[in-house]
Amino acid sequence: MSTLILSLETSSPVCSVALHRDGSLLGQSELRLEKSHSTHLSLLANQLLENCQCTLPELAAVAVSDGPGSYTGLRIGAAAAKGLCFALDIPLIAVSTLQAMAAQVAAYTAGAENTLFCPMLDARRMEVYSALYTADGREVLAPAPLLLDADTLAEQLAHHRLLFFGNGAAKFQPLVADNPNAGFLSSIEPSAITVGILAQAAYERQDFRDVAYYEPFYLKEVYTTTPKVR
Repeated sequence: MSTLILSLETSSPVCSVALHRDGSLLGQSELRLEKSHSTHLSLLANQLLENCQCTLPELAAVAVSDGPGSYTGLRIGAAAAKGLCFALDIPLIAVSTLQAMAAQVAAYTAGAENTLFCPMLDARRMEVYSALYTADGREVLAPAPLLLDADTLAEQLAHHRLLFFGNGAAKFQPLVADNPNAGFLSSIEPSAITVGILAQAAYERQDFRDVAYYEPFYLKEVYTTTPKVR
């Protein structure tokens, strides 16, 4: 019996959905509009299923980008994924946003086996959410908030070639511009396609999340302020 997995990526301003059967991509759709996730995610998913001539009852699982990333975006993706899984009584799979980004870039990098992959997601000011991975997905440094300065990842850069990408990498580039081991890629965004590829492996391992209690991996507490009373 084939495995049909719908994947949702909402951790960034890009709202992305993908559909895989047994790990092979059937179709993908994305929308690059700020603050569009809540109104367009379900529409994109339903249109994708229709275009691929598939139906919701055929789904074996739903995968969602786990974070870190946009707090609001992650909540929207998690709510949509949990709703589908609950309604269809199918497993929920959560895929690390940073690991998926690293796999996305590693697949198209020459000499990937000699490179460490460092996705960086903007966390405002001079801070990013980041991690380090090998080409085969092994975690070298766990996801964490990094405060960027000239000494950030200095030990790793002294001994390895590092490739930086994601919407936070541009802030780090001027700080290590003279380091020959530092490489940078632009315009790399999280994609539901890679979420779906990693989700297939998770499905085979039966690495599922509790639909009732799942929460995205925000990495940091979300701070809110109360408007001043006039």
